[in-house]
Amino acid sequence: MGNDKQSWRSLTKEKKKMGSGFASWSLFLHLLIIMGAHGTGARELTKRHPGEFIDRHDPASKYGEFEKSKGNIMLGYHMEEDDVHIRLRDSQRHAMDDPAELDHDHVHQGTHRKHAHAYRPSSHMDHMDPSSMIFFTSKDLKVGKRMPVYFPKRDPSTSPHLLPREEAEAIPFSSKELPHLLEFFSFSRASPQAKAMEDTLRQCENEPIKGETKFCATSLESMLDFASGTLGLDSNFRVLTTSHLTKSTTLLQNYTFLQIPEEIPAPKMVACHTMPYPYAVFYCHSQESENKVFKVALGGENGDRVEALAVCHMDTSQWSPDHASFRLLGVQPGTSSVCHFFPADNLVWVPTKLSI
Repeated sequence: MGNDKQSWRSLTKEKKKMGSGFASWSLFLHLLIIMGAHGTGARELTKRHPGEFIDRHDPASKYGEFEKSKGNIMLGYHMEEDDVHIRLRDSQRHAMDDPAELDHDHVHQGTHRKHAHAYRPSSHMDHMDPSSMIFFTSKDLKVGKRMPVYFPKRDPSTSPHLLPREEAEAIPFSSKELPHLLEFFSFSRASPQAKAMEDTLRQCENEPIKGETKFCATSLESMLDFASGTLGLDSNFRVLTTSHLTKSTTLLQNYTFLQIPEEIPAPKMVACHTMPYPYAVFYCHSQESENKVFKVALGGENGDRVEALAVCHMDTSQWSPDHASFRLLGVQPGTSSVCHFFPADNLVWVPTKLSI
């Protein structure tokens, strides 16, 4: 265990000192407001001095450098089994461009059927996972288009919080350390939480596909660093999300495109998807292939209104033939664009020009 302590202590010293001065306080606060679903805890965490939570020279703890952060991490988040199932399936779907990913339809089958109570799919869709009802093609981007869409709704009080960089980097984020991490977070090896953590670490450690740049962010600062490095260190950028304009508990229902979808100019983009983990982890990636970003006004059959963020991947030639979108849309890799809506807790970073 002494070697483990030494290796983990060295991990905390290997910090990237990339500056994020480009990010104005308004951008920082804007992101915190968007992530307001994570509660005031996230804001409080970023304001406190990391030393209040982590004593890097405390040898008393079995896991020395990050033992004191455990209470803070677990205080605001209960890794509930049902939520783990949902986030696990969401994360596997959002790593959608990776041909090495497993077919998510066979993982925890049936979890979403219990939640997607407001919509009964037609008979030919009965076998489909309701959470896959997010896909369409660029040809569908027109007023009056009607389609079933799944938007997950998560309880803000049980959502994980973004940690400050200092605290996040004190915690090992490696599949090699999974046994110790499970012991630290008190999860049994056979639990859904353990499966979710293992799956997240695996996806984060997988090699990117051709033309893809990827990174798993465990803090707001590291996410900003990745977005800046990908979009250009001298670039200004903004963050986009899906907004629910009405309160509703309906997860799956028919939506109609109310207006002509608005394309948001984005020569480059970084998409960040939430991953199931005891604290907030975002799977962020960018592709060299052509992608288009749209803002879509949706009206639900029960009166819900959503300003939805959608991304269209124009080149799907590198995708797995078994990807859920191809089965749903009845197309093959490289023969059609594939578009998908983003949940409200996912982010897209795009460059923007400041008006002079």
